[in-house]
Amino acid sequence: MRTLTAVGHRGDPYRVRENTLPSIRSAFARGADAVEIDVRLTRDGVPVLLHDETLQRLWGHDVRLDAVTAPQLREMTGGGVPELREALAAGGGGRLMIDLPGATPGAVRAVVGVVRECGARERVYYCAGPATVLAVRAADPGAEIALTWTTLSPPRRVLTDAVAPRWLNYRFGLVGRELTDALHRDGLLVSAWTADTKRTMRALVAAGVDSITTNRVDALIAVRSRPAR
Repeated sequence: MRTLTAVGHRGDPYRVRENTLPSIRSAFARGADAVEIDVRLTRDGVPVLLHDETLQRLWGHDVRLDAVTAPQLREMTGGGVPELREALAAGGGGRLMIDLPGATPGAVRAVVGVVRECGARERVYYCAGPATVLAVRAADPGAEIALTWTTLSPPRRVLTDAVAPRWLNYRFGLVGRELTDALHRDGLLVSAWTADTKRTMRALVAAGVDSITTNRVDALIAVRSRPAR
């Protein structure tokens, strides 16, 4: 019987601001097996947690992240945007799924380097599109990878051979039993994002997914704990 992995999307964002240390801790406290975080680099090359290119939506500053240094960012946000190394510590022994929006090969190397320096390789895995995860594989041949895939057409064999993903990571609306069965036959695990209603969660469980990423970890834990009828 497969065990469903519950992943907190950017932490526990319905209760605590996303991609912050309190949000990560809240998700784990509510039962998450892993937390997905978004990592980008500041102007001086420090990996920090932020999904957007700018600070506008979450922090009220109409400025690009890559235009400020880490000390400037700390001052502008009152220390609210954590560095990756802080997030790795805040996660304790919990797993972190690192998403790498818009990452260049240089940014990937910087992120992988911090993970390695913090001794966190065994509890970190990476999710992103093909170009980025190819850079991850080049930076760390042993990394665990979730290849984000956005169509029902399967990735070409040459890509999966090069990336060697453990997971294929799909938007939840694409996932059904036929897809999961086919991927399981190929030895791949299936993750789905971002499911926030219990109805959707139950449908994904029935489809046989191995992992669900959600903004509502407590709801997913409740669904997981209730046996299917």
